[in-house]
Amino acid sequence: MRVDGITSADGAPITVHTTGTGPDVVILHEGGIAQQHYHGLAEALEHRFTVHLYDRRGLPGAAPLDGSETLGTDLADLSAVLRHTGARSVLGHGSGGFLALRAGLGLPLYRIAVYDPSLSVSGHPAWDFLEPLEQAVLSGDQARALTALAQGTHPDGLAAKLPFGFALRVNRLLLRTPSRRAAADLLPAVLPEIRRIREHDGPPGDYAGITAEVLLAAGARSPEHFAENCRTLAEAIPHGQALIVPGAAHDAAVTAQDELVRPVSRFLAGAPIG
Repeated sequence: MRVDGITSADGAPITVHTTGTGPDVVILHEGGIAQQHYHGLAEALEHRFTVHLYDRRGLPGAAPLDGSETLGTDLADLSAVLRHTGARSVLGHGSGGFLALRAGLGLPLYRIAVYDPSLSVSGHPAWDFLEPLEQAVLSGDQARALTALAQGTHPDGLAAKLPFGFALRVNRLLLRTPSRRAAADLLPAVLPEIRRIREHDGPPGDYAGITAEVLLAAGARSPEHFAENCRTLAEAIPHGQALIVPGAAHDAAVTAQDELVRPVSRFLAGAPIG
């Protein structure tokens, strides 16, 4: 994988990781999941596309957060990556899907694919766990923050079905593992992303100005609000189409599940997904 160092409009460093041959595609990661966890997805696409990945600010190896970041900061960073790579297609997962769709309103994109995009559409979902999450992060209680995040973002999942106190005890134990500690250390970067998503709540028509071809995919095993918002936006975006991926959960982009990779690859290549 080739690694290039570039800078954003404000001089912040961006490290771009590139693999494959063919049309250029930029992968936008979920908040709190570093770009290297998408290398399996990049490998699944690299025989057909030139795939570019980069870490957004606040993640290890990326520019640190200073508290002044806005959606405009994220868009400026993505714009710098698009200029460097020549890419006009993006694939966003989770909060990366939110960034991809907001980019479609102003950046020169031809194709936008998103999977389980983290959006707030007409108050749905409510993101009412943001205040408890923010309090836990600011107080340094990583276990409480992870519990609030898990129960809030996956209300249909096992963690949400457990009593909060029990789930909290489980997370305190899991924080002894390297993977959970690494996830906890990224919470300060996740919090402002969630805040920006809720700040940009609005009706589906907010995205009607996207002129790119848009694939809005959601996992059949993901929380239902992902599919609901994808269907709603597909009706509002002129060239939008919704896809519910059978058997796929929220991590299907990270695990490069074939049921997701196949239609996304066809879409990015300009072919019918069915």
